[in-house]
Amino acid sequence: MAIKPHGGILVNRLIKDEEKEEFISSLGPLPVKNVNQREVCDIEMIAVGAFSPLEGFMGRDDYESVLDFMRLQNGVVWPLPITLSATEEEIKEIGSSERILLKDERSNLLALLEVGEIFKVDKEVEAGKCLKTTSDEHPGVRYLKSIGDYYISGKVTLINRPRRPDFERYLLDPKETRFLFKRKGWKKIVAFQTRNPIHRAHEYLIKCALEIVDAVLIHPLVGETKSDDIPAHVRMKCYEVLLDNYFPKTRSTLSVFPAAMRYAGPREAILHAIARKNYGCTHFIVGRDHAGVGNFYGTYDAHYIFDEFERDEIDIEPLFFEHSFYCRKCGSMASIKTCPHPSEDHFFLSGTKVRKMLREGKLPPPEMTRPEVAEILVREYRGE
Repeated sequence: MAIKPHGGILVNRLIKDEEKEEFISSLGPLPVKNVNQREVCDIEMIAVGAFSPLEGFMGRDDYESVLDFMRLQNGVVWPLPITLSATEEEIKEIGSSERILLKDERSNLLALLEVGEIFKVDKEVEAGKCLKTTSDEHPGVRYLKSIGDYYISGKVTLINRPRRPDFERYLLDPKETRFLFKRKGWKKIVAFQTRNPIHRAHEYLIKCALEIVDAVLIHPLVGETKSDDIPAHVRMKCYEVLLDNYFPKTRSTLSVFPAAMRYAGPREAILHAIARKNYGCTHFIVGRDHAGVGNFYGTYDAHYIFDEFERDEIDIEPLFFEHSFYCRKCGSMASIKTCPHPSEDHFFLSGTKVRKMLREGKLPPPEMTRPEVAEILVREYRGE
């Protein structure tokens, strides 16, 4: 039996292609609100059901409940606010309109919003509660400071999906991954969240998880990320070559996750788990410093936060993994749970050192990265 979506129902706020023309013509002239890249991602995630049970952007009661208790007003677990920002000038332009059109930064029509309430927020309070910091060094804090002081709530109806030409063959919605899992006969599926190329330590975690489930969904995030993160289209080449050469084809699949990163650490780990449950996964890998950035969160804070909820409230099994490395004495990948040898026998490279090697055209050692992946990254850094 397939795992139930969060909140019990898989949301669908998509307009069918055959209904689109008639729907648009029925709208008439409406105020237009431009949305930023994070909000573009959130609209899509809501509409396809990845953020079930949300049907739109949060109102004040849900927003405040999420900030204080990591729950919607009705008690359902939800760790982070999903909101639509606006400036005072934009609020005046909307006026008393009950519906507005949402367009991206290039003025492409995306969605219809049924306006609920408009409320002013204290973004510093939001940052402190959700991100555990108000420092400008945190990308999430910088984001909050870049947007308006008001939030607009309301249901969304997605008219035109954001274009993702690099990922179309891998863009599976929750209803489609659920169908795929059923067709394959997979009952226990582990999801692996990533915004980086998969290195040997990640591969080790995934294969450990594969020992106890039927299959793995490699589910890379391809929405908005930091400017210094490796571009999604480059990462996809790395994932493809890994699955082709190092994973069993009958027990692994690749699909993209069109969400934006919030770099909210522990709270975002819960969000990522809930979303993967909506995609039909039963297990979720949580590694060290999941969704973290810099030194804002403890190494295993994303593990500990799951203890704050009853198991059936989240209803997807988190698999917690320690930091992994290559042990010279073991001659294999290991973690502190499996390796008895001292740290001087452990081999791992920092991201800074890896990037330096790539810029110099040097392949990271095979203990760190599969050669096929390293070659893709070197070509990218060379601009080839």
